[in-house]
Amino acid sequence: MNLNWDKQTRMDAAKDILIQSVEKLRGIPNLEIALRVYGHQSQVTNTYQDCADTKLEVPFDFNTVDAIQTKVRSIIAKGATPIARSLEAAAGDFPDTLARNFIILITDGLESCDNDPCVIAKKLKEKGVRVTPFVIGLGMDLSYLEKFKCIGSYSDAESKDAFKVVLNNVISKALLNTTAQINLNDVSKKPTETNVTVFLYEAGTQNLKYTLTHTLNRYGNPDTLILDPNLKYDIVVNTLPKVEKKNVSLQKFTHNVIQIDAPQGFIKLTSSKNINNPNYNMRVMVKDQSQTLNSQPFNSTQKYLTGTYDLEIFTLPRTYQRIEVTQSKTTLVDVVPSGTFDYTCTRAVVGQIFLEKGNNVFEWICNLEDGVKTGKWNLQPGNYKLVYREKEQKSTAYTKEKSFKIESNKILNINL
Repeated sequence: MNLNWDKQTRMDAAKDILIQSVEKLRGIPNLEIALRVYGHQSQVTNTYQDCADTKLEVPFDFNTVDAIQTKVRSIIAKGATPIARSLEAAAGDFPDTLARNFIILITDGLESCDNDPCVIAKKLKEKGVRVTPFVIGLGMDLSYLEKFKCIGSYSDAESKDAFKVVLNNVISKALLNTTAQINLNDVSKKPTETNVTVFLYEAGTQNLKYTLTHTLNRYGNPDTLILDPNLKYDIVVNTLPKVEKKNVSLQKFTHNVIQIDAPQGFIKLTSSKNINNPNYNMRVMVKDQSQTLNSQPFNSTQKYLTGTYDLEIFTLPRTYQRIEVTQSKTTLVDVVPSGTFDYTCTRAVVGQIFLEKGNNVFEWICNLEDGVKTGKWNLQPGNYKLVYREKEQKSTAYTKEKSFKIESNKILNINL
């Protein structure tokens, strides 16, 4: 660090730029900064170097800019380059392991002691230490680049001006970006819901700014997003039914948590005892709303927000149900098995099938296929009436009636 660099030593140039860069961090909310220095306490000689020469000079706290600037001005490069030990010690400096923790390592040389920075970096990851290191190499031989890739993101600075640009970029990337996570909460207000498409619009417009598939990271938390803090957002979560949160604003230079209630369960449509291999769909509606929310196929399972739903199942006749969806549970819609009505006739007929509802009230179910001599229908259990006549007969006097009963999984053969 004592080598000349643009009419200054690297140390003096680095100190000037570091003091300027730290100044930009003054007053940022929820930001704590610390300063650890190595190779500044013990003088290295031809026979001795102090590999324990690393010290937390300014501990983490709010409003430490002045203390860091004062300490930086007094630092003198004297000794060794114990990068591995400094990296390991720095990981223990952070007061909160759940915060967004970053290390910016500035060096003009490689590890000079007996430890391997790559081994230390691997140990930290294995221990679950959540630290993101950035390495800035000052005037180093680029052939050494591979030596630092195992630690973290590496940038090289071949001049004072380049160092200023690199340091500002690293600080901006690490500290000054605005991040957010979208918590899709279950009924216990825990952010466990995920795997759904989320749209972020500029508030009050149809200007779609971000599209993402909501994801939980390897720690089981909603993934971190980098968003433009200068906008307000209308957020659409494409659950069934969709959830919207309007006019969401972000606080700059910090991590924002956006809370959205989206508790979900499942509906499964089946007819477990039906031997007729049905293939009907089900129309799903929010309780007391006529608009179709979803058309769900037979033998499928679909996720819905918790709540009450009205179902129209396309059996003959239609089956209607009202069901409740609860958190993380599957509500089974097990349709009563149908029976089979199978008819034959000697001459082609026209006619209609009705469901007997009692008190001489009849519900139309279907028409016979016009002018054919055979037909087969899968009908729900119940009492029915068939009204028909031979197609070629030209008088209503030839109208005939046939009452019959359908039972689950049974075939009724009728000769007309």
